[in-house]
Amino acid sequence: MGDEVNGNAEANFPERRLEELRKSVDGGAARPLPWRLNQLDGLLRFVADHETAMLSALKADLGRCSAEAHVADISMVRSEITLMRRNLRRWLRPRPVRTPLAAQPGKSWIEQEPFGVALILGTWNYPFQQILIPLAGALAAGNAAVVKLSEVAPHSAAIMAAHLEHYVDPTAVIVITGGPETAARLLELRFDKIFFTGQSRVGKLVMTAAAAHLTPVTLELGGKNPAIVVADSPLEVTARRIAWGRFMNAGQICVAPDYVLVLEALRLPLIAAIQQAITRFYGPDPQRSESYGRIVNARHFARLQALMHEGRVAVGGQADENDRYISPTVLTDLPTDAAVLQEEIFGPILPVVGYRDVEGALAFVRKKPKPLAIYLFTGDRQLQERIIRTMSSGSVVVNDVVVNQIVPGLPFGGVGSSGMGAFHGRYTFEAFSHEKAVMRRSLRADVDVRYPPFTAMKDRILQWLLAR
Repeated sequence: MGDEVNGNAEANFPERRLEELRKSVDGGAARPLPWRLNQLDGLLRFVADHETAMLSALKADLGRCSAEAHVADISMVRSEITLMRRNLRRWLRPRPVRTPLAAQPGKSWIEQEPFGVALILGTWNYPFQQILIPLAGALAAGNAAVVKLSEVAPHSAAIMAAHLEHYVDPTAVIVITGGPETAARLLELRFDKIFFTGQSRVGKLVMTAAAAHLTPVTLELGGKNPAIVVADSPLEVTARRIAWGRFMNAGQICVAPDYVLVLEALRLPLIAAIQQAITRFYGPDPQRSESYGRIVNARHFARLQALMHEGRVAVGGQADENDRYISPTVLTDLPTDAAVLQEEIFGPILPVVGYRDVEGALAFVRKKPKPLAIYLFTGDRQLQERIIRTMSSGSVVVNDVVVNQIVPGLPFGGVGSSGMGAFHGRYTFEAFSHEKAVMRRSLRADVDVRYPPFTAMKDRILQWLLAR
């Protein structure tokens, strides 16, 4: 399967088709509303026709259970595309803005304009979601798109490589396979928009390549997402929600809580509550649970194993390389410079760190790059407001984790090292749209006051007009 998907990078590289794509875009083929709606309908048909195969592919690539796969890569994709289709006509309406008296008679408005040809670089942990939602946004906005599938999830990539182009206009969408060398070659070319999902390290390479052509980018990256647990938060429900967010998809999710900060006196009780939640979710042997996933490949398995050698394993710690299985694991008694507290984990490992006071916890978070999400567990409204207003992050969720992902009205994106730009709902459409300023004036009236030679009287009149 891997050889079939990756194939020959030279054979897969679509330079000639890319030229045709740009000609199609320059000719305006992708701009009519009916065309855009047809593309969204095609993506919905793709999901409907291949739902069973998609679930099987996710099981093969990530060991993902059907329930989690349905939520993230089927239902969420459907709901996002349906929302775009339902609202697209309204989103495309010109948005009028006030024209000052100095520019009258005239009208001013904003048009949503497609960038042109977009490059979408997908990732492997949610391989359908992270391709189909950005692609839907690109097509809804009237762009053509080149989609680079992740070779790390070969079964999922194989389905999209074989079938996706049959459901959309082939003169506007190219689906390409291959490894990092293919992505590097694509990044050498000129695109009008780049949408990348992946590691911060690779995001820097994407941004460097985009700078050569001054191409705008949306970077959906990762980060160290803290869960801050305050003393007034009930331990059982807090532990259950944190464990759910950390261990879904075997921890391979960018918005998972990456470490927990808890009052030192509650550190061990919270760990005990997390252990109880893990047993409740996955039974006494998570390896036998149909609800627990697997690590995507041997390379990531070895990386995660290396992160488990510092501190003390308080929960779990078991691993089976042949099965790509790492049990839900909690680490504690960690040195502050431990690698697991510095690097994004992206796996089923949860460090729990004690703090003496909230000020110390916030200082701990501020020393790290800005996170994709901050998860705060407390009923203290003043503390909630303080953290929302003073701590910089892509998002803040109070008394839960991850669930902000299912709110289509909220943008999803990072800040600083955790990303740039946002998507979900209307924000996906806007990520692939340029707001073009338009003004139309009459040729019948042409007031002399704007033209030289200038006088004190003209200056006073101009100032008056500009203020109206």
